[in-house]
Amino acid sequence: MAEVDLGDAEDGLRAWLEAGFHGSMAYMAAHGMKRARPAELQPGALRIITARMDYLPESRGDDWQANETARLARPGEAVVSMYARGRDYHKVLRNRLQKLADRLAEDIGPLGHRCFTDSAPVLEVELATRSGLGWRGKHTLALARDAGSMFFLGEIFVDIALPLTAAAEPHCGRCTACMDVCPTQAIVAPERLDARRCISYLTIESDDPIPLEFRRAMGNRIYGCDDCQVACPWNKFARRSPLPDFAEREDLADPSLLALWAWSEEEFLRRTEGSPIRRIGHARWQRNIAVALGNALHAGEPRAPIEAALRARLEHASPLLAEHIEWALSSAPDARALSA
Repeated sequence: MAEVDLGDAEDGLRAWLEAGFHGSMAYMAAHGMKRARPAELQPGALRIITARMDYLPESRGDDWQANETARLARPGEAVVSMYARGRDYHKVLRNRLQKLADRLAEDIGPLGHRCFTDSAPVLEVELATRSGLGWRGKHTLALARDAGSMFFLGEIFVDIALPLTAAAEPHCGRCTACMDVCPTQAIVAPERLDARRCISYLTIESDDPIPLEFRRAMGNRIYGCDDCQVACPWNKFARRSPLPDFAEREDLADPSLLALWAWSEEEFLRRTEGSPIRRIGHARWQRNIAVALGNALHAGEPRAPIEAALRARLEHASPLLAEHIEWALSSAPDARALSA
């Protein structure tokens, strides 16, 4: 349970925005300090109930961190962030928050409330920290001693002054594993992320060309990046989700790049129905995979099938996709052979 007064978080938020670390996410700047002023988002709110929901699929097993690291070394495989391998969490968590609010209203009477989960200008990690769900890790995500960081956050703004809970104490100590492992060095300081360098931002939020300086670092990551979480020692305590909603879809559990590249737009929409992946659209999906295929060529994966797949799309590709395909084709150890 957290207070609605987040005034002392405004300076940090303002500095982050002024540094341009939000990149092309214009909505971050548009809402400005509203994120630190919950009462403006929900007039009459007096308290904020925070909740977390584990999402690590049961199928990943006890060695999931080692297994996820190993996948990055297999350049022909496609790596999708674990949170996106199942159903879109927004609907799942929001429905559960609403059920919680309904039960609370049954116990205490009429309750003015509003539920959120990554769907409005809310400082979710700040609220989670103040209400005791966890502390802000150096990678900027919420961390808990008994659950790591593999969970979603949600909030219920209420108009009743319910008892507050104690804030969480940080337990990162001197560890910098998350900062050290980041492929693009996007964690520019403890608890400070430059989204413009983050692979999650580049593959999901940005619809611009992937900057040349980050394409090699993307490797085979085609949607999001879990490296900072995989490296975090606290995630050995990450809890498995028993919900079928977060079970890995067969298409996304251990896919090859070429299999996903072959999806038409119609097939992409069908296979990503109910998935958070659908929001990036087929064009960005192909842009990301083109970069990963280029990295696979660079790493020495069999040339012929990758070259054929890329060239088959080149003639009718948009200028954005064509640019990434051409970059990919130039990535083989002997690019002149490809262009001959």
